[in-house]
Amino acid sequence: MSETGRPGATIANLASADRREALRILEAMLFASAEPLTAATLAGRLPAGTDLTALLRDLQQAYAARGVNLVQVAGGWMFQTAPDLAYLLHREAAEPRKLSRAALETLAIIAYHQPVTRAEIEEIRGVSTSKGSVDVLMEAGWVRMRGRRRAPGRPVTYGTTDHFLVHFGLDAIGDLPGLEELRGAGLLEGQVPPGFRIPVPRDDDMLAPDEDPLDGAGVLDYGRPDGEDGDNDEGGPG
Repeated sequence: MSETGRPGATIANLASADRREALRILEAMLFASAEPLTAATLAGRLPAGTDLTALLRDLQQAYAARGVNLVQVAGGWMFQTAPDLAYLLHREAAEPRKLSRAALETLAIIAYHQPVTRAEIEEIRGVSTSKGSVDVLMEAGWVRMRGRRRAPGRPVTYGTTDHFLVHFGLDAIGDLPGLEELRGAGLLEGQVPPGFRIPVPRDDDMLAPDEDPLDGAGVLDYGRPDGEDGDNDEGGPG
């Protein structure tokens, strides 16, 4: 087994002396950041010619058995508490706001169908969706306004954020479970209707062909782009 595979591996014995400084720099950058750092960001601060992929692998192996792990999420790298120790820190973290079923359904639809408007969310759910449901998701930092659909009324389109990926441990939106994974997890029961499929999610920052940039007014009236607000669907804690 290589040195990096040992549970007791440290920066001092991870590599030869000419790589230790690069490893220390990489470790320091990752520890200092509360958000995932992309490979481009990391490489830009390391000595020229550094093999970033190899260093990340070494560092990931060195921390594999420790209280924090190096993980790849939201298209970048960051340190997170080891999953088996998360319960010890439960009291230290603020209790997340419990989402209602309506808000959870809205979040799932936005994640899989983005960019999506409120009217499209309502069509998929089969019931009206209150602005409150979207408000809760935006307050959590999981959903953002993307732009405006090129359609009558120019409704606001919604999508997920990097914080959504970090919270759910996803490197990219495409890592969301597909049909077979949902079946395997027992989340889809019974006979699936013919032709039923799970959409392939995408969260590109680039606007879709039928989207316009979000103007200043959109930030103020995003609750009214698809018609009158107000319904009986609660978006707060259930």
